[in-house]
Amino acid sequence: MLLQFTVSNFRAFRERQTLNLAASNYDKTLPANCISCGLPGLKGQRWLKGGALYGPNAGGKTTLLRALEALAVLVRESASTTDPRDPISQVEPFGLAPGEPVEPTAFGVTFVSDGIRYEYRVAATTRQVLHESVRAFPNGKEQLWFSRDWLSAQESYSWSPERTPHYRRDSKKEEYTLPNVLFLSKAISLGDTALEPLFRWFKDQLHFFDLSAGGRTLGKSFSAQQFVDKTPLSPRILDLLQHADLGVETASVELTDASSKKDEALLDFFGQQLARMRREIQEMKITQQGLNYGLVPEVTLSHRSRAHGPVALPWDSESAGTQRLFALAGRWLDILDRGYTVCMDELETSMHPVLVMALLRLLFSEDTNPTGAQIIFTTHNPLLLDPTLLRRDQVWFADKDDHGEAHLYPLTDYAPRKGESLGRGYLSGRYGAVPFIPEGLLGTGYKSAPELP
Repeated sequence: MLLQFTVSNFRAFRERQTLNLAASNYDKTLPANCISCGLPGLKGQRWLKGGALYGPNAGGKTTLLRALEALAVLVRESASTTDPRDPISQVEPFGLAPGEPVEPTAFGVTFVSDGIRYEYRVAATTRQVLHESVRAFPNGKEQLWFSRDWLSAQESYSWSPERTPHYRRDSKKEEYTLPNVLFLSKAISLGDTALEPLFRWFKDQLHFFDLSAGGRTLGKSFSAQQFVDKTPLSPRILDLLQHADLGVETASVELTDASSKKDEALLDFFGQQLARMRREIQEMKITQQGLNYGLVPEVTLSHRSRAHGPVALPWDSESAGTQRLFALAGRWLDILDRGYTVCMDELETSMHPVLVMALLRLLFSEDTNPTGAQIIFTTHNPLLLDPTLLRRDQVWFADKDDHGEAHLYPLTDYAPRKGESLGRGYLSGRYGAVPFIPEGLLGTGYKSAPELP
């Protein structure tokens, strides 16, 4: 479970920005949208099951998700670095200040893994890690497990604390950690079991999906595979489709030769398989089915008709929204089952807002989300600012100032009145984070179409 994320000097963010998922104790609405897990030292504190990020194009919404993903990738893959001169590619400093002193990119994340709250901090340049530390709060009190700081005068790292009963430091593991490698990642590769819960949260519990029109992290392969393997998810996927008012009656999947598929299907197929191969190779779990990479899942949905019973339609004839929902359905149900924390960019792409709201209600329901799954998503759709769907403390905005620096801030900073239309207020610019085009796109003052006679 994600509690808080902080980032500075990353892409559009120059100054420190913080996303806090602590639920306001003054807001009594939608209690099912909150998680009460009774963390030691935080008695009575609840946490949000999700957050919505609003803002104009290029305002910084996606940057926040990319920052958390960059840290996750760095944790998962840093140990594979063997050359101390390799750049840290996940570090992408703010780019609109050429010639100014380069500050390190800094990440800080607070999360819960195996029932214990942890805080992990990293500061790095593209050349090396300058700071790294882990703190744990198993009893509510802070335990500093290790802190690693670069001393430029000595050209070496300072490690602390010298002794602690909470984490056993190993000088050999520290010595083997290159300047451009995270100790958390390296220690895990060397068999450190104490840090395993932190690493597993980044690797197994935190997931990212780009649902934008150009994104390829969500294809139909995962949902299709559930039908091929006849998993318990497959009838639930069909049930979800049947209740989505798409006219779908049945779904079937057959494996066909990849060489016979169109380019678009191949892109989807091989993109999904590449991600799958990476995961399986890392875990050394290449299954027999996983070796069968020459077959593409062919999805066929049958729709009800007036007098002919269910009629099967080719996948290419399905609407973009139907294709997107089929692809998302399996993932969504898996998220609910496993309690993942997921970041989704442009959640509403190709789908009606009512359908998106129905998906979110599944995640915010105590009945359908008993595992405490969370979602952080970006959106432009003001219809989702519905007081029966989102609490006010679940809404955040990202916007750039006149110097191109993005800033993150919550809706609660504006203290909207009870009963105020948040969607209308947002579109009118009351909370900022909307495009400002006073003279129209061509600078002629033309801002809207003329009225029809």
